[in-house]
Amino acid sequence: MAARRYTSRPASRALTATGGFLGGFAYSLNPYVGCVFGAGGGCPFCYVRMLPVARAAQGAWGEWVIAKSNLPDLLEKELSALERERRLEAVTVFMSSATDPYQGIERRLELSRRSLEAFGRHRIRRLLVQTRSPMVERDLERLQALGDSLIVSITLETDDESVRRAITPTSSSVERRLITCARLRHAGIFVQIAIAPMMPNHPDRFAEMVAEVSDRVVLDTYFAGDGANGRRSRALGMGGLYERLGYQEWFRPGAEHELFETLKSRMGEERVLLSRAGFNAV
Repeated sequence: MAARRYTSRPASRALTATGGFLGGFAYSLNPYVGCVFGAGGGCPFCYVRMLPVARAAQGAWGEWVIAKSNLPDLLEKELSALERERRLEAVTVFMSSATDPYQGIERRLELSRRSLEAFGRHRIRRLLVQTRSPMVERDLERLQALGDSLIVSITLETDDESVRRAITPTSSSVERRLITCARLRHAGIFVQIAIAPMMPNHPDRFAEMVAEVSDRVVLDTYFAGDGANGRRSRALGMGGLYERLGYQEWFRPGAEHELFETLKSRMGEERVLLSRAGFNAV
């Protein structure tokens, strides 16, 4: 695996108007460009590696990260402007849509932490923090300060640790992410688990696990969630990977049905949402 390269650049904006899959949010916020969870194919399904942003630096996706060095200051200015315009209370922000806000470099640079502090000074209608990293626990007090304007969404694609190791080896274990969910929820934070994309699983066990530690679950698939009816997922080679691993029966439209029904039976229909509609339930 190539060495990871970290650089920084100033950004021109902090908040980016969104649309498409995340059309329910007014803005996205990405403190970093690139994501080391993708290193060595760590998240082989990640559609971002097919977007123009994946060419922001030389090297394969996952080998580099660019920090937006001035992002907290930009965010403060933009939120202040929205507040002066009396628009703040209607603002919804998805953090982050094309990176993970809590990858390793965040420990040193604290761009996500400082962004949370800005949101604490300028309360918006909804902030959704999307991550697969237990590092989010570090900012527990700042998250709590955002009250009911906050959703923390933790990615957890499977209940099966052998599946996790085979497909997303750079991610934290299933158990560790469940612990993070439990700690956040115990602290009074609204916790969403994003089963996105759903990977091979044991529906009854998976439903039992997530029901205990989350307020809501969003279930997504390779076919509904890649923005291209599965074409991106196929182009990324996910069908071939599943076949090599012996999981081919899981790579098809409808494979999510049993888990979806089991989740609804265990948690209630109002706590289980699907794909685009689920992520945009702000």
